[in-house]
Amino acid sequence: MSRRAGLLPALLILVSILSFAKKLEMVMMWPQENPTLKLTFGTFQEVGSYLGRLSLVSDVTVQNLTAKVMPRASFNVSLLDRNNVRLGNGLLIIEDLNPGQSAKIQFQCSSVGQPAMLNLAARNSGGVPTSTKAIPITIVSAPPGAMLKVDDQTIGMTPITVRMLGGTHNLELHKEGYADAKTPLDVNPDEAPGGSITITLGGLASDTIELRDGSILNGDVISMSLESVVINVQGNEQTFDRNRIKKIFLVERIVTHVTVPETPAKPNSTATMPPSPQH
Repeated sequence: MSRRAGLLPALLILVSILSFAKKLEMVMMWPQENPTLKLTFGTFQEVGSYLGRLSLVSDVTVQNLTAKVMPRASFNVSLLDRNNVRLGNGLLIIEDLNPGQSAKIQFQCSSVGQPAMLNLAARNSGGVPTSTKAIPITIVSAPPGAMLKVDDQTIGMTPITVRMLGGTHNLELHKEGYADAKTPLDVNPDEAPGGSITITLGGLASDTIELRDGSILNGDVISMSLESVVINVQGNEQTFDRNRIKKIFLVERIVTHVTVPETPAKPNSTATMPPSPQH
C-alpha cells in the first residue's frame, strides 16, 4: 500500500506535465475562412537569453490543405500575451509542400516572455501565400482565334484572360493554317494583375495533309484532282485517295515567270558562199 501511495504523486505530476505541454500546443488555421494551411506550434523552449529577451524555439507542423503544390509561403508570426500585448515576433518560411503533405519546421524567435497566443500575417502584398494567389493574365495571339492550352489543359480561344498561380507554366496555341506555338511563361507571385502577353503564330513551312486516321504529312503538294492528291515528302511522291484525306493546308507560294529574250542566231563564218558568176 505504501509503495502504491508513493507512486500516486509521481503519476499525478507526470499527468500534469503532459497536460501542461498539451495546452501549450497551439493549432492555427490560415486563413480562417476556407483555410489552406494548418499550423501546429509545439511548446516554445528557451534556448538563450540576453538583456531580458528570450530566444525561443518551437517545432511547427505545417499541413497543406489544398490540392495544389505550395512552392513558397512566408508569415510574420507575432507572440502575444493573454492581454493581446505583443511580446516578440519571428519569420516562418514554408517551401515545397505538396498537396495534403505535412512538414515539420523549426521556428525561432525573440520574445520578452512565453506567449499565450499567436498571430499570423502573410508577407506579400495580396495577403495570401504564393500557392493560393492567382494572377489574371490576358493571352493574346496574332492572329486571334487560336486554341489555348495551359499546362496541357484546354482553356479556350484567344484573346482570353487566365488566372495563373505563381511559377512557370507551359502555353500552347493551335490555329488551323498556322504552325503550333509553344512557350513557357514565368508568373511572379507578386505581379500586378492586368498584364498580358502576345504570341505571334508562324506560317506553315510546307504543305500539310491531315488524313482521317490522324496521320499528318508535311511536304509539297504536286497535284490534286477529284479522285486523288499527290504530295512529295522528302523526295518521295505519295498518292492518296481523296476520301482518305480530312484536311489540306497549302502554303502560299509566289511564282515569278521570267521571260528570257531569244538571242538572234549569229551568222556562220564557215558557211559556203555561193560561187561568183564567171564571165
